[in-house]
Amino acid sequence: MPIIKWEPLSELDRLFEGRPYISMFPKLGWDLAIDLYEEDGTVVAKMNLPGVKSEELDIAIDEDSLSVSGSREEEEETEKKDYYSKEIRRGSFSRSVSLPKPVNASGAEAEYADGILTITMPILEGKQRETVRVRVAAK
Repeated sequence: MPIIKWEPLSELDRLFEGRPYISMFPKLGWDLAIDLYEEDGTVVAKMNLPGVKSEELDIAIDEDSLSVSGSREEEEETEKKDYYSKEIRRGSFSRSVSLPKPVNASGAEAEYADGILTITMPILEGKQRETVRVRVAAK
């Protein structure tokens, strides 16, 4: 008999498939997934942020973390539209991630095109992340 992986959340999805009243409840949160990788001596972060204006984005970087925040404007609702579902998230968002290597924040560059934000951060050469071990004293 083959071993079948049990995925309880997929069973929950299957339970609610085809039920129109479930789609009336908006999905929680934004899809704020980040692709983070190293390329040519830089750490690169990519995010899909469709519908967000570049002037609405705020990017903060220090040696070991990246924070991206912003907002997507609310669309004015009119009486002419009869919505079947309304799932596109509007309003503000924020996402922070730890960077795998120390970066030079002042040398970072950001580009926003076709709804994709790409942030390129030069790696600080010679600087390694420091791990500090703390001894626990027993009382």
